[in-house]
Amino acid sequence: MFIKKNKYYIYIENLSSINLNRVKNRSKFNLIYRNNIKKEKLSEIIAFQKLCKKKNIKFFVANDLSKALRLNASGIYLSSYNKKFLNISKTLRKNFEIIGSAHNFSEINMKRKQGCETVILSRLFKTDYKNKSTFLGTTRFNLMTKNLLKNFVALGGIKSKNLMKINILNCEGIALLSEVKKKPAIIRRLF
Repeated sequence: MFIKKNKYYIYIENLSSINLNRVKNRSKFNLIYRNNIKKEKLSEIIAFQKLCKKKNIKFFVANDLSKALRLNASGIYLSSYNKKFLNISKTLRKNFEIIGSAHNFSEINMKRKQGCETVILSRLFKTDYKNKSTFLGTTRFNLMTKNLLKNFVALGGIKSKNLMKINILNCEGIALLSEVKKKPAIIRRLF
């Protein structure tokens, strides 16, 4: 059985992390490029972004507005620790999206003030990360998102064994980070 959500976000740290030829539901698929370690050539990123656009896959750049505009990306992703306010006029880029991540109500409000159209709400399920023992669970996630007028995406601890719980969430999609690295076969199950 498959989960049914409108959007799927996958964090990638380098361009070789994902094979775009395996993606079937392309219009639902979004990549968040957050490369903090390895410096990749701008020409390679531009070529990858053009391939994404050709395949109708949205490509977001993390925390770097100038790079996102240079790459002609679909938008920018603002992580939860990013508290900067962007100076983007909607007339500058009509189809430019701003998405962000949050862990609690105050961060959700910050993302709202930053102009984020979609908020990735983190730690849905328990994760294996050190010093990150708290998580929301499906009930708290639904209560947090119930009366807020934002598009929410669930992130954190989503694994093959709890995929079916995603269908009861009040969200438009899911985001994956480490599970894609550990088990690339999950992409076939999702898409």
